[in-house]
Amino acid sequence: MIMDGRAELGAFLRSRRARLKPEEAGLDTYGDRRRVPGLRREELARLAGVSVDYYVRFEQGRTDSVSDAVVDAVATALRLTDAERAHLHNLARAIGRRPATPSTAAQTPTPGQLRLLAAMSDVPAYLVGRRTDILAWNPLYAELIGPLDTMPPERRNTAWLVFLDADVRARYVNWDVKARNVVAYLRRDLGRHPDDPAFTALIDELTDASPEFRKLWAEQQVADRTGGDYHMRHPAAGELHLSFESFTSTADPDTSLITYTAEPGSPTETALRRLAAQP
Repeated sequence: MIMDGRAELGAFLRSRRARLKPEEAGLDTYGDRRRVPGLRREELARLAGVSVDYYVRFEQGRTDSVSDAVVDAVATALRLTDAERAHLHNLARAIGRRPATPSTAAQTPTPGQLRLLAAMSDVPAYLVGRRTDILAWNPLYAELIGPLDTMPPERRNTAWLVFLDADVRARYVNWDVKARNVVAYLRRDLGRHPDDPAFTALIDELTDASPEFRKLWAEQQVADRTGGDYHMRHPAAGELHLSFESFTSTADPDTSLITYTAEPGSPTETALRRLAAQP
């Protein structure tokens, strides 16, 4: 099974239209009674400078090709973020072309990446790849998230762990933030690899098993991994307030190094050092 590109494109555009209020787009709605929130198709077409018929065909995936200029005009009219704009371009490019042969080669960390992880002994860190797969990690990250070494390889996946592993889920005090981030990353990755059946197999499994995932997936959120804060709970160290940063590999844009740090002098920094010093 592969992603239905037309359905994905249409759902994404409809969700972004519904999110944007007409007055936010500079439209006069005085006396206008609306049955649905957000922009109408004809309003978006006008803002993007294209005909209503052309926009309707674009949203329905009935155009073999759409120029980058038109996609950018629609993205600007919808006030998309950079990540959402890139996602829209990916979805538009997938329409009208033959499915590509998905790469079946496993992503393998380089020796340099593994050495870097090992050297970061006081900082929880891991490598994440396509589909939010956890490719490699250092001991402190395993201490933070759980015993990754004993998990089946197919379960070493951030999305699967966050939604379907009760122990991992309990470690995130602000689980809702983590869950939303993971879903947004997963959708971005799917847009980059729409012909990979492993993506849709994972999404199908999560959709069937988790009502929370099903709800969040329907919201069509898209985001790049950048940085943020997580409030976590460790079985021995107690509550930890961590900031994370993401560094994308120049050799493989589908691989990122994720690191967790604490405020200098904070109780969390002290707790991390104690955990790192454990035999």
